[in-house]
Amino acid sequence: MVGGSVNVFDRLVAKYVQNTDVPFLSVDYRLAPEYPGTVLVDDGKAALAWFVARAEEFHVDPARIAVMGDSGGGGVAAGVAIAARDAGVGVAKQLLIYPMLDDRTVDLDPELDGLAPWSYDNNFTAWNAVLGESRGTEDVPARAAPARLTDFTGMAAAFIDVAELDIYRDECILYAPNLTLAGVSTELYVRPGVPPGFDLINIEIARRSWADRYRAIQAI
Repeated sequence: MVGGSVNVFDRLVAKYVQNTDVPFLSVDYRLAPEYPGTVLVDDGKAALAWFVARAEEFHVDPARIAVMGDSGGGGVAAGVAIAARDAGVGVAKQLLIYPMLDDRTVDLDPELDGLAPWSYDNNFTAWNAVLGESRGTEDVPARAAPARLTDFTGMAAAFIDVAELDIYRDECILYAPNLTLAGVSTELYVRPGVPPGFDLINIEIARRSWADRYRAIQAI
């Protein structure tokens, strides 16, 4: 939401494509604080609508288009899924990798203090950049902070992957059953004993995580 670019994530996207044979379209949406509020999600939703309208040109089945992101980008992807649902734009699945969903996740959890590389102070700074003075109030739209969503009806099927030692863990755990209770097919994985970024290390739990992601992508 406040950093990153298509170029930064190019190798990661290439890894997904190489291991799934599924094409990806990367979206270089604008970032906060220069572009706060729902601008990030509005850019993503505009790119999605553009792609859906041109799916045949890219030899893509418009009924099998998903949105995906990790960390702040996962929050944007979840927001795009909400915006697409509200606009009647079809999304087959939302793949959310340790997504940033809730602007209220700023209070220190002593069980996680010092374990997560992305701290509560970092989260406070990032959400304030996105939402300004409205952060933590009732004026925050669900597109900007998806955990604020109250009506999950008609949302795209979800795949959520989060580390146990991630400050986003609890908001992901709370988001998943809300989807399920609305009849939305949802997979939730909480990877035990690891912090965010575990998937960048060659360990067995990371290999299982990657395998689950590849399967979810290929199943779209």
